Amino acid sequence: MTAHGDYQKIRVSTQDGVATVTLADPATLNAASLEIARELIHAFSSIAAGKIEARAVILTGEGRGFCSGANLSGGGAAGRELDVDGKPDAGSALENTYNPLMTLLRDFPLPIVTAVNGPAAGVGCSIALMGDIIVAAESAYFLQAFRRIGLVPDGGSTYLLPRLIGKARAMEMMLLGDKIPAATALQWGLVNRCVPDEELVGAATAIALELARGPAALRSIRKLVWDSLDSDWTGQLHAERKAQKFAGKTEDFLEGVSAFLQKRAAAFKGR
Repeated sequence: MTAHGDYQKIRVSTQDGVATVTLADPATLNAASLEIARELIHAFSSIAAGKIEARAVILTGEGRGFCSGANLSGGGAAGRELDVDGKPDAGSALENTYNPLMTLLRDFPLPIVTAVNGPAAGVGCSIALMGDIIVAAESAYFLQAFRRIGLVPDGGSTYLLPRLIGKARAMEMMLLGDKIPAATALQWGLVNRCVPDEELVGAATAIALELARGPAALRSIRKLVWDSLDSDWTGQLHAERKAQKFAGKTEDFLEGVSAFLQKRAAAFKGR
């Protein structure tokens, strides 16, 4: 395993083609401070640019929580710019930091597995749901906590939740602010897997390794699916056509066909 970067609030390591990004501020249940968000932007940008070599990414948390949401310990107006009326602008940090992070994750070129090891609250819930494959420990839960402090859901959650679980359940999560246990999240289709706590790392790693051994086309598949949330039928067919043109020119396509004809396992190189 190779460690990367000089980060204060996260850790980044690589092994067998998988980059693992760990939120590492367990004393706050990995609260999504501006510092953590900025370090995540740096780490994921470095992986996307190839400065950290990987073919799949695991995003998880250290300790008892995945991410407890924005850090409120400094008081209600902490870290918020003042608006023209002299009151804090709670949206400025979204515009400057959190929204760019969420868009970076959405447009990321590699498959992302989120391993949700505990509470995923507030913007932490949104970050957890950015995984292409979401694996939750049985003790994990998902919480739209915003109504509890008089704010609105952010981090793209008002976009993601209605599309993932439908309007009724999305409204319930956001208007009532109830905890959604991992088992319920699985039943609702909010996550892909719910596993015993002690099996979380192994389950997420197995999936990430499978993705890392996959063809270059995986990056196009995840993009097609994310883009489909906004696309119409004709536009999506056109996008598939363009992606197929790209995939058909990869070394992995030639290898995949050869392996199929030779009745052997394909050895994809991700290019």
